[in-house]
Parts: sequence; structure tokens; C-alpha cells
Amino acid sequence: MSQGVEGGGSIVLRWQLAAALKELREQAGLTQEQAVERLRAGDGRWSRSKLSRVEIREHNIKPREVEQIFAAYCISDKKKLESLTRLATAASEPGWWAGFSNDEVPASLRPLLSLESGLMARRDFQSQLVPGLLQTGEYTRAVIDVVNPWMFSPVEVERRVAARMVRQQIITKENAPQFHFILDGTILHRVVGRKAVMRDQMRKLLDVSERENVTIQVLPHDGGGSPGLEGPFSILSLPEPTPDIGYAEGPAGTAYIEDRARVRTLTMRFGMLAGAALSQAESLEVIAEAAERFL
Repeated sequence: MSQGVEGGGSIVLRWQLAAALKELREQAGLTQEQAVERLRAGDGRWSRSKLSRVEIREHNIKPREVEQIFAAYCISDKKKLESLTRLATAASEPGWWAGFSNDEVPASLRPLLSLESGLMARRDFQSQLVPGLLQTGEYTRAVIDVVNPWMFSPVEVERRVAARMVRQQIITKENAPQFHFILDGTILHRVVGRKAVMRDQMRKLLDVSERENVTIQVLPHDGGGSPGLEGPFSILSLPEPTPDIGYAEGPAGTAYIEDRARVRTLTMRFGMLAGAALSQAESLEVIAEAAERFL
């Protein structure tokens, strides 16, 4: 996991706040040493390392500390102060996943959920399974039964399914992010659970694809080699000035990729996959045919 990606409140809001506070210091013409000297003369406990951690997104700053920074930097913009103190408050509020245990929403997934809370767009390639954001409840149950048999009690399974269904609200909420999913064609042929489960899953893909913020493409399973052979991955686009972040998960765990060169590689790879995949219209025809096969 890349440094700075944690699973508390909203990571995106915290990063936006950090960038805004650093910009305020620079606009005031202060070095970190000068800023800390002013901060120490006021209320609160400040050090060079604390201010540095604030600006590099490692310290979750409190609203009163935002007020202390405004006073130290001699900034009198009340609207800006109110905006950033609200941001500090919102950044520390627990996400919806706080109501679920680590068995129900794994700790490794929580940073992703936090990033999703401020997401602008997501590009996602999957090679084995329907993406979690597009799964039906029955498909999710079938995946859990196949991947982790006997690991969870029936109650725990239902709680994990419920968490996934709640997470899917990100697709339908007001001002929802843009989503672009590419599914390897083998996903449409692999029966997970019963045929009825697959039929309903294919129908859900068709239903979700009707939304303006969702694009679904299918990579033909008989198309030979592709840049997707190394496995599934996602690219998360966040509000400026935060750059895109790569994400991948597998049996060895999850990875959050912030290195610019590696993210560029993922972006190029996704572009090549989109070019090799069927168009959305063609993809939906293939998905509809798959739904018919599972009758």
C-alpha cells in the first residue's frame, strides 16, 4: 500500500484539505520554518514535523487547527475559513463502512471505499469475475461460497452481501462518478452459482449499462493475448490536484499505486484494452446473448 493511503474518514477530503493549506502557506510567502514559528506563538501545539505531516497528507487536521493556521498566516477570508473548517469536519466523519466489522468489510478494502467517497471516475478491468460494483446479491453469495467455502457463517455472509449492495449506491447517487468497466469475455461463460444466478447477473449488467455514467465493454474471450493477461486492475480519478491512483487486488492482498510512471502504464494498458474490446453496443448484445444461454 502506498504511503498516505489509509482507511479512516474520507481520504479524498483529507488530501484536498492538505493541498489547500499548503497553498495558503505558499501564498502567504512563508517557509515551513517561518509558518511554524508563527503557529507556536499562538494556540495549539505545533512543530515542523507536524506541519510537514499536515501538508503531505499524513496528519488528520482538526477544525480548530485550521483556524490556528488562518490566524498565523494573517488570512482574513471568512468564507475560505468556513469552507476549510467544514472540510476538516467532513474529512474526519466515519464512512458508511464503519458500521461493519472487519470480517464483513475487510480492513484492506476500507481505503478503497474511502477513496470512492470522493471519486470522479473509475476505469476497471476484470478478468475473472463481474466487478463487485455490478454484482447481484446472489452472485456475491455464490462468489463467497466458491472462493471462501466454510469461512463465514450464514449471518456473516449476509452482512458481507449487504455491505456490497450498500457500496453500489455510488453508481446511482446524485452527481455519481463516471464508470468504465471492461470485462474479459470468459466472465460471461463462467457459471458462478446456478444458471439462474448468471441469468440475473447478465440482466443486471444490461440494466446498469443504461445509466449515462456507466460504460461496459466486453473483451472477446477468443481474441488472443492482450494487455490484460497480468490480471485485473483499476484506475481511480480523484478531484484535482490529486493525481490518478492505481488499484489492484488478489490473493496476496491489495495494492494502491501512486507512482506516476506506474499509473501511466496502467492508463495506457486500459486504453489498449478499450480499443481491443467490443463497442458498448456490441458488448451489450453479447451480454444479452449470454443471458439467453442461462435460461
